[in-house]
Amino acid sequence: MKGTIQNREVFLSNLANRLGRPVKKEGVIRPHYRHQPQWDVLKNKSNDDLVDVLIEQCQNIQTDAYYVSKNDLSNTIERIIHKYGGGPIVVWEDKRLDEAKIRSFFQEELPKKKIDTHIWEANLQEENVQIAEKANVGITFSDITLAESGTVVLFSSEEKGRSVSLLPTTYIAIIPKSTIVPRMTQAAKQIHEKVESGEWIPSCINFISGPSNSADIEMNLVVGVHGPIHASYIIVEDL
Repeated sequence: MKGTIQNREVFLSNLANRLGRPVKKEGVIRPHYRHQPQWDVLKNKSNDDLVDVLIEQCQNIQTDAYYVSKNDLSNTIERIIHKYGGGPIVVWEDKRLDEAKIRSFFQEELPKKKIDTHIWEANLQEENVQIAEKANVGITFSDITLAESGTVVLFSSEEKGRSVSLLPTTYIAIIPKSTIVPRMTQAAKQIHEKVESGEWIPSCINFISGPSNSADIEMNLVVGVHGPIHASYIIVEDL
């Protein structure tokens, strides 16, 4: 559903009056900058090179990084879950659960091992949030991944609640290797192209770089103030 812009004409008219000119409705040309260094950073890096950059950056943002094949994905997730104290677990409802062949892992295998697991259900609405609040581990997929900053980009939807990456103590991001780009520049370009082509874009896009951090008070770094204390990225080679 598209949003609406309230009082646009009134706002633009008032702004133009303050500038002492009429409202421009045509002939507006986007500026072209001769120097655009944002495109030069990591531009010659291959996808494998970007994986290395991402893993190295994870060391700087207190995030564990794993590089695995699809066949080892579920085992890696389980190891991380046990490392940080087990369940309960909350997971996005995502078609990539099937593509990665891990839906049964969450629906059947973990429950058999007495690890409480919940896959987000849009019809449950606020109950999902309550479950996420009590969960120890939240798991999502990354839609775009920025190697330079170690950032996962999450497109929220009814099936992909923001609470999954925000409320649990531990956060796990599953990163398909194909989603890795050099930096914010390429991510913004992808999102812009989706908008220009009329493709659906979520109202909320989250950029997450490791666990929650804050140094607002006397420049002392505190982890976990506004979100997860622990974060792990699992880069999947063949997903």
